[in-house]
Amino acid sequence: MLINKNFSPRNIIAFAGHHFMWLIPLVLGVAALQEYTKWDWTKMPFQPIALIGTAVAFYLGFKNNQSYGRLWEARKVWGAIVNSSRAWGSTLKGFVSNLHAKKSVDEIEQNKIIRTMVYRHIAWLYALRSQLLIPTEWEHISQRGLVGRFAKLRRRRFGVGLLDDEITKEELTTFLDPTELGELMKNKNMATQLIDRQTADLKQARQDGLIDDFRHMELQKILYDFYIHQGKLERIKKFPLPRQYGSMSFIFVGIFIALLPFGMLPLFDQSEPVARILAVPLTALVAWVYLVMELVGDYSENPFEGTANDIPMHSLCRTIEIDLREMLGETDLPPTIKPKRGVLM
Repeated sequence: MLINKNFSPRNIIAFAGHHFMWLIPLVLGVAALQEYTKWDWTKMPFQPIALIGTAVAFYLGFKNNQSYGRLWEARKVWGAIVNSSRAWGSTLKGFVSNLHAKKSVDEIEQNKIIRTMVYRHIAWLYALRSQLLIPTEWEHISQRGLVGRFAKLRRRRFGVGLLDDEITKEELTTFLDPTELGELMKNKNMATQLIDRQTADLKQARQDGLIDDFRHMELQKILYDFYIHQGKLERIKKFPLPRQYGSMSFIFVGIFIALLPFGMLPLFDQSEPVARILAVPLTALVAWVYLVMELVGDYSENPFEGTANDIPMHSLCRTIEIDLREMLGETDLPPTIKPKRGVLM
């Protein structure tokens, strides 16, 4: 997640400034063609190009709105996970007791049961995060050519603490029993199976009388909420923005940029020499603005790519971890995740 209030010129150049390297030669080429060939057909009326630009702007507005909707929904779901996680820890502490126990269990054993289930939930957070970062076919890093290479470069530069490190493995080793971890690693969807393990432990606690029927149902409802949250995130991850919107907007922007110099440059033919010189950079700037609008939507539609535009899942997982471990009375807590180079991951 980008945290700076405004983009600096350096940030803008890093994100899309390199596109001027081909936009300016494109406009210069058309200017040279019109200047030296005197072919009238290269000077198009601006009105139809303006109509295309208007249509493209509406199309881009729709795409960007839908991309933002996917991004914001993902953030809301993670916010719900934060709330449900706190409820899980607090409710476990309040519900597990000897009140209905068939055989009295000392406080140390009760705390061990609570700690095991809280730690397993923290492991679920990191496992879910790791699963959401697995690239899909339509994400930028899976593409060939320049798109894929730039995506990998951005991930290395801004994707702080994501796929190339050992964060998830370390966390799972810390919060899960080695035997349990070994069994879970065999599953295709570890996050799902972790919640199922929680259900098994609740069943055992009910049989032992550490929770009654009502408390069992209430805790099971929280686990159901976790399944709901996980399913929503998996839907966003595994169902892309429909490609007829994602891909066609790119094509429309390309058509508009290709036609723009042929209609915009002739507008400066009768202008002063200085204005005619400015025609090339101004035309390139207009094309660049449309291109950036396309890129903003394109890089916002997938909120789990491991780049600077992502939901800050690592930070959220760490926040929940700290909250839950404090509920257990622990004081040796990990630090909160700090932003690096204006990016919070």
